[in-house]
Amino acid sequence: MSEPVSAPTEVLTFADPDAVARAAAKAFVDAVVAAQRERLQAHVVLTGGGTGIAMLEHVGRDQGGIDWSAVNVYFGDERFLPAGDPDRNEVQARAALLDHVPIDPARIHTMPALGEDGCATPAESAERYARRLAAQSADGSLPDFDVHLLGMGGEGHINSLFPHTDAVREPDRFVVGVEDSPKPPPARVTLTLPAVQRARQVWLLVTGENKADAVAAAIAGANPEEIPAAGAVGRERTVWFVDTAAAVALPKS
Repeated sequence: MSEPVSAPTEVLTFADPDAVARAAAKAFVDAVVAAQRERLQAHVVLTGGGTGIAMLEHVGRDQGGIDWSAVNVYFGDERFLPAGDPDRNEVQARAALLDHVPIDPARIHTMPALGEDGCATPAESAERYARRLAAQSADGSLPDFDVHLLGMGGEGHINSLFPHTDAVREPDRFVVGVEDSPKPPPARVTLTLPAVQRARQVWLLVTGENKADAVAAAIAGANPEEIPAAGAVGRERTVWFVDTAAAVALPKS
């Protein structure tokens, strides 16, 4: 695997998970508004998980100057389940935010569900999603993501990229299907590290002491095959939003 591109890394520590979600929500609103001011529209990749969804709820409560008619939404990974399944990140994101703002449904780019567009396997969904991303890009590859949001698991996984798997080792493709995720359900679709590293900014929202060792290892520059979050770096900026529990293993300044 190639080394992640270099980008400044910031670690922002907050008292608890709600404070993390609130701070990330405010930063998200500011980033979207700035992108729209500079480039007329914004491209953002959403994540699931408790803190990621809580962040979206906070965005819904204080949307600032976001012009939702010029926001394009994508997803970093998805459980390959039937459309409408409550465990799908898309369904949770809609309930938390997207169903409550005036965004054009055509600008919400979801990963095809089981049975959608004839998809019977995660690989077929990944292939179709890769084509959707290419259609939204200037060069036929990926949209120019302004912010890619990520959660992280206790072993350091991001999106559906788990340690020592083919998906985390993928060097070229931007989207892959996963059949054997160690975290259920086993069938998933995920953006890869090459896709994450194409984003202008990558933000990781991480809470809980059970994730502290992985946070410290990733920030210290671990091998992404062992700690996938170590490969989650943006072209211009990488930001860790962590609570005090997740930060306990970081070096004291």
